[in-house]
Parts: sequence; structure tokens; C-alpha cells
Amino acid sequence: MPAPLSRLQHAVRRALDATAPLWPELAIGQGWLVEAAQILANPDGADRATVEARYAVLLADLQEEAAPSASLQAMAAQFVKVTVSYGPLIFTGYDVADLPRTNNDLEQLFGGLRHQLRRITGQKNAPASLVVCGATRLPAAVASQIHPFTAAELASADLEQWRIVRARGEQRRWPRVLGRRFRQDPDAYLQALEERLIKLSLPP
Repeated sequence: MPAPLSRLQHAVRRALDATAPLWPELAIGQGWLVEAAQILANPDGADRATVEARYAVLLADLQEEAAPSASLQAMAAQFVKVTVSYGPLIFTGYDVADLPRTNNDLEQLFGGLRHQLRRITGQKNAPASLVVCGATRLPAAVASQIHPFTAAELASADLEQWRIVRARGEQRRWPRVLGRRFRQDPDAYLQALEERLIKLSLPP
């Protein structure tokens, strides 16, 4: 064996020997993570209440398993702390069919939409309007892949709800409009702001 590889082998062996007492507890902690991942993956398609109950049993079991060891108790406490920090949001996705469960799944979903928009527009990057209209474009793109909507279904939408969504989009769009106006003619933009401020400061 070449000398560099031999030195590396000896270093790895020394490291494994030095950390050997830690491995049994780390294996137990890894088992908790694997079991949690299996529960949240929900391969049998159980409802939210069932998944939440299974996860609660896991939390109770791991705290019981951790009792004999201070290190395991620390790992279990961190596990529970992170779970509590997310709260019921961990299980909200099980109420909605086909909703991506993890950040990775969501990123793949967003990436697919960006790719689709790049092909449609011919641009190398996703259009800037996606930032403003993403809250409506993304659900529409996903829903239309699952179910082809008819004109009658679109016409039966709640008009009041549509106005609320449109108003929110307008609130996000307006700062971009103002920023564009400032970049096009900063002097005129600042002068208009100054005139408005003067008018507000004058007595009625």
C-alpha cells in the first residue's frame, strides 16, 4: 500500500478507536431519525390524525429509550424541541392531497415551474413577474396538471375571493412599479414626492 494511503488508514483507525464508545448511542439516535422519516413519508397514505398519533408514540418511545444515558437524553430533548418548534405545521400537508411534504419536494415543484416558464418565454431565467404573481401562478400550474379545468369551472369561481387575491397581487406589484419609475427618471420621481410632502404639510 502506498505510504500516503497507509497513513490515512492509520488515522482513520485511530479516529474510530477514539470514538468507539459514542457509536452505540449514535446508532440509536440514527434509528429515531429513520423511524421519524418513515412515519412522515406515510407510505400507506394514512390521514393526518393517524400520522400525528404515530409520531406522538415515537416521541414517547425515544424519551423512554433515552432515560439510561445523559447523551441520549440530550439527543431526545433536541429532537422534541425541533418537533415542537414546527408544531402542527408538520402534519398540515396531510390534509391536502398531492401537496409536497418536504422542502426538497417543494424545490422540485418550483424548479419545474421555472423550467416551464423559461420554455414559454424563451428567457434564460424565470421572469421577474414570478415573484409578484407566484402565489397564484404556482397553484394554478400545479392544479392544471392534476385536473384540466373547463370554462364553466373557471366561471363559477368566487368573485369576491378573486378580488381579494388580485388586491394582494397589486400590493406586491406596486413597489416594483415605483422602483421602475425611480430608475427611469430619479429627479422627476423625487420631485413628485417632494410636492406631495409639501401638500401634506400645508394647513387645510
